[in-house]
Amino acid sequence: MFGSGSKTNLAGGPAHTLISRHTEIVGDLRFSGELIIEGRIRGNVFADDESGAVLRLADGGVVEGEVWVPAAVINGLVEGDLHCAKHLELAAKAVVMGNVFYNLIEMVMGSEINGSLMHIGRAQQDAKRLSSTQSATLAFERTSDADSIVD
Repeated sequence: MFGSGSKTNLAGGPAHTLISRHTEIVGDLRFSGELIIEGRIRGNVFADDESGAVLRLADGGVVEGEVWVPAAVINGLVEGDLHCAKHLELAAKAVVMGNVFYNLIEMVMGSEINGSLMHIGRAQQDAKRLSSTQSATLAFERTSDADSIVD
């Protein structure tokens, strides 16, 4: 009945997780493998960029929080920022109420983004530029303060 031949996905294959239509999860969720959401998550969803994880948000599925995943196929509602390090596909019924950070994006006619689109490479450059500008401003302020003390 439970012979050794029935060990198909226990040892090493990708994990598949389904959050069914009538299920609601409250709290942050960290996953690997494939996560299929048909229900609702009230919290942030995370997967490591190196994990190769895929989020599939089905029609009628909702995420109320930020999403940080390597790849996603969205056909439901995301109420929060969406970060996809590798590939993002927005299907016909996708609605994102937040900013989208992407590396490669595909959008089908009918998908909606109510926020900004930011290419991840550019976002990282802007962050570096902002931090170097802040450092330069701080260094200038320190130099100005030191000059006023010397006077």
